Amino acid sequence: MKVQVRTLDGAMGQDIELPPAFSEEYRPDLIRKAVVAHQSTRRQPHGTYPYAGINSSAVGWGSGRGVSHVPRIKTGSRAAKVPQAKGGREAHPPVVQKVLLIRINKKEKAKAFRSALAASASEDLVRARGHLFTGPVPVVFENAFEDINRTSEIISALTAAGLYQDIERSKRSRKVRAGRGKMRGRRYKQRKSLLIVTADKPLTAARNLAGVDVVTLEQLNTELLAPGTLPGRLTIFTQGALQKLGGQ
Repeated sequence: MKVQVRTLDGAMGQDIELPPAFSEEYRPDLIRKAVVAHQSTRRQPHGTYPYAGINSSAVGWGSGRGVSHVPRIKTGSRAAKVPQAKGGREAHPPVVQKVLLIRINKKEKAKAFRSALAASASEDLVRARGHLFTGPVPVVFENAFEDINRTSEIISALTAAGLYQDIERSKRSRKVRAGRGKMRGRRYKQRKSLLIVTADKPLTAARNLAGVDVVTLEQLNTELLAPGTLPGRLTIFTQGALQKLGGQ
């Protein structure tokens, strides 16, 4: 499978061969499994104090008083300890012993990564995610793309390649989140746009563009290629990144 390398002015250059990973079979089940496993590593353990609501002097009064046999505090008649009592402990609180990490086999993880790479080279899957672009995918830029240090030059190169319309789509999608999460540091929701993969140094000039993720090849993973477990992300590779990927 071959792809043409784009120059910074949008012209098509030489043809290069895509690495064998782009020929992997499409396995959305494995991709979802790998993404969920990766997301589980960011879950923060939490739970109650094991003796919450139990450290009390409450004991039952026994029979003969015409009241229920629930533990009552020593200094009064208020019930305690039991979940059914007002002011008692929580019935089934979260426990710190719960295992939050979801594991996946190494070979499954590697196959899911290759499958997500192959999905990024499928025009049908990329358009199914809602991306807007012109020309073939994946998009490969010449190595000079990595040396750009001004955002305006990045925008010019993406516009010439017919890709900047997808960033505008992501910018228009920004909206306030519904629910309590807007008070917890995640006030806005926004669609994902381009994924830019470089060989060695991240393209910091593009990190402020709406919905764009910029990573090196070593930082690339299945979740970046398939945000929300949905594969087919519009991805830009530099020529050096593809050559480095083929050598792995």
